[in-house]
Amino acid sequence: MYGTVARIKLLPGAEAAMMRLSKEYEGLGLPGHIATYVYKLDGAEDEYIMAVLFDSRERYHANAQSPEQHTRFERMRALMAADPQWADGEVIYAPGR
Repeated sequence: MYGTVARIKLLPGAEAAMMRLSKEYEGLGLPGHIATYVYKLDGAEDEYIMAVLFDSRERYHANAQSPEQHTRFERMRALMAADPQWADGEVIYAPGR
């Protein structure tokens, strides 16, 4: 598995819209997409961690480099107070692996 983790600072009041977009994107059935998790951080106003998992590095990068994903990201970015901080990597432990 491969994916990304992002630290996100949303604009005040943008949480509901971000969750709607996340649900919408989850329903697209992107090739290789396993799951997306969004954590609301304790004690941090409008700050979140998002983890996105794909079944392979190749499918992750194919999605990340697609024009469609760029459009989806721009919709999410409009809800953010700043650019997210990204960290991509291989999942080396997961239950059942």
